[in-house]
Amino acid sequence: MKKTLILLQLLFLISAVSFAQSPDIIVGKYHLPNNLDIEIYKTNNKYFGKIIGLNGFEDGQTKDINNPEEANRNDKLLGKVIIKNLEYDYEDKQWVNGSMYGAEKGMYFNLTIKENKKNTIVIEASKYIFWKTMEWTKL
Repeated sequence: MKKTLILLQLLFLISAVSFAQSPDIIVGKYHLPNNLDIEIYKTNNKYFGKIIGLNGFEDGQTKDINNPEEANRNDKLLGKVIIKNLEYDYEDKQWVNGSMYGAEKGMYFNLTIKENKKNTIVIEASKYIFWKTMEWTKL
């Protein structure tokens, strides 16, 4: 009886670990609703994202013309890192404490990736008391 109970506990533990979500599952390429394509990558246990495609973003905008820093308004958007410092929260199973730069408005937002689905991720961008939830499609 004792051996059976230990075996069942061990099987439960193995199945729980095998179904656990890997934090790196968000690494990859995504299409955003504003027509940007980004690539999320990992550096030093934090996740970042850079623009890899413009797809007619904002009627052909290729430079960071809305940047709040006037000196940066001639910077190219392609290759620009717009997601910084996301960390995986094992308890909540979300990627938190990140920031995202919105080039169409030249604003920075708090970023949380709430959920990973088969072909999308669900993100929440917030600033002050306002927030917006969106889905980004995997490429």
